[in-house]
Amino acid sequence: MTTRIHYGLVGCGMMGQEHLRNIALLDGAEVVAIYEPDAGMAAKAQALAPRARMVGSIAELLDVTPLDCLVIVSPNYCHADQLREIASRRPLPVLVEKPLYTDAADHALIAALRQNYPAPIWVAMEYRYMPPIAALIDAAPAATGGIRMLTIREHRFPFLQKVGDWNRFNRNTGGTFVEKCCHFFDLMRLILRSDPVRVMASAGQAVNHLDESYHGQVPDILDHGYVIVDFASGARAMLELCMFAEGAEYQEVISAVGPVGKVEAFVPGPGRFWPDHLGAPPVAKLVTSPRAPQGAVSHPIPVDPDLLEAGDHNGSTFYQHQRFLSLVRAGKGMPEVTLSDGAWAVRMGQAAQISAQERRVVSMDEID
Repeated sequence: MTTRIHYGLVGCGMMGQEHLRNIALLDGAEVVAIYEPDAGMAAKAQALAPRARMVGSIAELLDVTPLDCLVIVSPNYCHADQLREIASRRPLPVLVEKPLYTDAADHALIAALRQNYPAPIWVAMEYRYMPPIAALIDAAPAATGGIRMLTIREHRFPFLQKVGDWNRFNRNTGGTFVEKCCHFFDLMRLILRSDPVRVMASAGQAVNHLDESYHGQVPDILDHGYVIVDFASGARAMLELCMFAEGAEYQEVISAVGPVGKVEAFVPGPGRFWPDHLGAPPVAKLVTSPRAPQGAVSHPIPVDPDLLEAGDHNGSTFYQHQRFLSLVRAGKGMPEVTLSDGAWAVRMGQAAQISAQERRVVSMDEID
């Protein structure tokens, strides 16, 4: 029989509830304890996981038995301290949401966890597991003949409202290039199979949240920008972000180009945000375009409707959980997204934030 795995969740806001819905789709998995200090979010979590025990602290959560693994889905600025407490009390396998941390001072903690934490810590980079992006990763070597240029474009809706409006300020999120874009920096390293050496960014806050005020403070998060990254391999990558482009046919478009040809992934945004007057959202697709004149070939990549209903990430949260569950159940092995991967993604975002603010090229050697 399949070993039943018991989960504890830290944080059950919008993304935490997505994790709850997807864990419920897994065979042999059950959420048995939830720590969510906000009463409204706790009530929603309890409705999704009625058998789970609601607890009042990390310490109380870690006292629950049986408990096999943890999922951290708290606000960004909480992740490092919560990992520190878990490590000191009961170091279970952990799936921790991105970004791994927000403050450069916590890089030393992450380095210590890499050396000493006795169980797997998997950083949740859902975009790796979106079916069209996974298809691009598989197809890119042959379709391009070796990627020399990688472009990631995200045109989407503004940041959503969160409990306590924590995501309106850089001090809580790490900045837009850390909070939102660490996914894309992770994809750059994964797809190019190389590490970054320098970053140049131009960005600003042009439209979103300028008419908002929280205790007399206006949000300071970026809402658009470009980031260019040079990699050790000689490849180049660019991110184009616009967070006042809701209603775009595809929320993300990823293009990889090499001497043989080009391959592109087209990813629709969450169906619940798709404008009603436009009908159903488009289906994800992969397009390959060889340099020879045969023409582009388009491959639709439909996603199970039940997975689309369970979350806002094109089914990827479920596929990520399948792999994490297999790792926990095996009791050995390495996470597919390591602490090192999570730290690289944060550091690239921090370099982009500095570059945009100081209007200069930032070497990755500066970010420690």
